[in-house]
Amino acid sequence: MDMRRAIFSMGELHRPSYCEKCGGVLVYKGLGEYECEECGHQEYDDYGKVRNYLDEHKGANVAEISDATGVTHKSIRDMIKDNRFEIINNAGGYIRCEMCGANISSGRLCSKCEQLYHRQLEEEARRMRKSGIQGGSEGFREETGERRFIRER
Repeated sequence: MDMRRAIFSMGELHRPSYCEKCGGVLVYKGLGEYECEECGHQEYDDYGKVRNYLDEHKGANVAEISDATGVTHKSIRDMIKDNRFEIINNAGGYIRCEMCGANISSGRLCSKCEQLYHRQLEEEARRMRKSGIQGGSEGFREETGERRFIRER
């Protein structure tokens, strides 16, 4: 494999690492855009390709975006779940809340379930605080040096 044309994957987003024109190192500029240190050529990762396509084709569906950019349907859906994009004017193509199954346009949870989830996290933090269980110190009580969480038998 020619290392100058290598593309490595972090998650499902394919990010370019070397310039396809001169083989120079690509520097990340933000929003999925990379620029070659040597020749200044610009390249894009999957997010940048989708973002650029949607800038010019507002309201495109996943199939249209995938066909035009070469980015997989799964990667595009993952970007929607990560709140990078939002579904608009979509006939039946909504994604579903992972807790209750309601239709949502982006993210993983609907607003009601997101509030419930955060309340549960807060309540768990309160419970742990009241019971004296706290993080840090790698399992030892700072004042005495004894191990925490060891129950006497």
